[in-house]
Amino acid sequence: MSAIVKVWIDEGCIVCDACETICPEVFHVTEDTCVILDGIKPGEFGDDIIEAAEACPVDVIMYEAANGAEAPAEEAVAPVAAVTESAPAAEAEAPATATSDDLFSGDRDLHLLFGSQSGNCEALCASFAKKATDYGLVGHVHDMDGFDLASLAGMKRVMIVCSTWGEGDQPDNAEALYNAAKAASDLLPSTHFSVLALGDTSYEFYCQSGKEWDQVLENLGGTRVADRVDCDVDYDVPASAWMAGAMAKIACVDGAGVYHADKVDEMKARAAGDATAAGSGEVAVVAQPEIQLTVNIFRYDAATGETGSDAWACAFPGHVSVLDLLRSLRATQDGSLTFRDGAADDPTTGVSVNGRLVLPGMTRLCDVVRDKGAGPTLRIEPLPAYEVIRDLAVDLSSFENLRVGISPWFVGAEREGMDTNQGVFGLMDASVAIDLHATNDVASPQLLHAASDAVPHNPRYLGPALIGHLWNRSCDPRISDKSRTAITETLSGATGAKAEADMASVRRQGRMGATGASALLAAKNLALAHDGYNGRHGKHVWWFTWSVKSSGLLNETILAAQTMGPVGMVRNLPQMLRMTTGFTRTGGPLMRDKQAFLAAVGVPASIGKLPKLVNTAIDDHHEVVAIYNALDARF
Repeated sequence: MSAIVKVWIDEGCIVCDACETICPEVFHVTEDTCVILDGIKPGEFGDDIIEAAEACPVDVIMYEAANGAEAPAEEAVAPVAAVTESAPAAEAEAPATATSDDLFSGDRDLHLLFGSQSGNCEALCASFAKKATDYGLVGHVHDMDGFDLASLAGMKRVMIVCSTWGEGDQPDNAEALYNAAKAASDLLPSTHFSVLALGDTSYEFYCQSGKEWDQVLENLGGTRVADRVDCDVDYDVPASAWMAGAMAKIACVDGAGVYHADKVDEMKARAAGDATAAGSGEVAVVAQPEIQLTVNIFRYDAATGETGSDAWACAFPGHVSVLDLLRSLRATQDGSLTFRDGAADDPTTGVSVNGRLVLPGMTRLCDVVRDKGAGPTLRIEPLPAYEVIRDLAVDLSSFENLRVGISPWFVGAEREGMDTNQGVFGLMDASVAIDLHATNDVASPQLLHAASDAVPHNPRYLGPALIGHLWNRSCDPRISDKSRTAITETLSGATGAKAEADMASVRRQGRMGATGASALLAAKNLALAHDGYNGRHGKHVWWFTWSVKSSGLLNETILAAQTMGPVGMVRNLPQMLRMTTGFTRTGGPLMRDKQAFLAAVGVPASIGKLPKLVNTAIDDHHEVVAIYNALDARF
């Protein structure tokens, strides 16, 4: 038998099962890589390891034989695991011959688990995982909800961030895992850990959950490399200090699970000297449990004119994006499935998912899956307001034509500036600059355009995205007076802010919708100041949209008052008093309408005489306002 003293996995594993099939005692294939199992002694399974390496289709299994020979391959980069003796306690000094190269070879994974009720711990873990690159580590973030306790046994480096809920309770997402950990024993003999606890000193059981995790990890046989830190509500500074200290120590655990205490200072210097590493690499992905779901996708065949939907039952981790789900279904289920593909932040890839307008590459399944009792479902449809080309792909040319028509380019004017060593720069107040950026911070204008219920009924309407863009331009102090005047005319025209019937449909689309709705509201104010809605039907449009339609609710009793405006209300005060007190819908003679009181004794003549006095939702009110706007523009 050949003697193999070291084996590791190079980068580029395609997660086939060739190695595990040949030698399951050494190799285990996960969802995204292949790992070397713990507890394998040098010299064991030599022939099987060589056979598995030769069977690997991408040649990423590397090994070193007793005679010093290595498997033919490129220089190993960031090996994942090395087979050596089990790790001693953290306090034990590393062998004097240990070098930095030994420290950074093998497994360099750091696993961060969060228990959180409000999301603070999750955000901290994601930030810490990104910082891990400074210490030569690869950060993996895990939600405690649905996390398999047994998988902790194979993790050499674990950092826990946990908050306390209520009177010393574990957060909802951590309770099940903690109870399982309490019931286990001797699970983590090769695991090094540290705990960050979040809490509130105003409560009796301050940071209790973090303290419990610190104790239970020790009971399971884990080795504490850095003391637990307890944080009050202002946790930013102590949390950062804990991260820097604990990560420097846990990074000194080598690929075999041996802690090198003499390398801590060197590790701190490495992290401090690599200033660019903190901003490099990909943002950490928060691992979510697998979701069994049914996906319903709208289908349209332009050649036959047929429409319908296809449904697939599938299982994906919750952190997978909607775009990756679509790609997977196209690759494995139906190659004809059509959608706009691109980068995660490509603004043209938008779709409707369970009624929410989203960029699929930026949206996780766990954030949009809906369960109404029949199991988790996902309904994916094309964006409204656009013509469907095929399936989920829509024609965005209508929006692009509107954008070109408003002349969106910037026309500047002379303004105050200062001469610097880099040239002449204009001056702008910081608060103004921040506001300008915030009002134009929309990831996808094409998506925001589709958020308006008025767009499908008025193809000439500019829509919330372009109105918001124009409003932002008009507020920019650098713009010329001539350009600002032209923008005001556009916003006040028939296709501008007046054409928006219901800002509520825009506002409900998350942060993007809130930004768009705020700009719409400001643009409507501008339009009112500009011409006062002086068209034939303009006054009615103004009061109807602002007083009633902006909320999408209607009270029949005050409908007439709202559409007449303040002057009309004064002139019709007697009738309005009778209407608002519930005597009549029409303002007719008072005595005739007293029959409404006969409802108490069940007289049929009284039925229907009392008006509705409670605000109720009304259907398709944007169509009504669109008609008012069309009449105003025509006459």
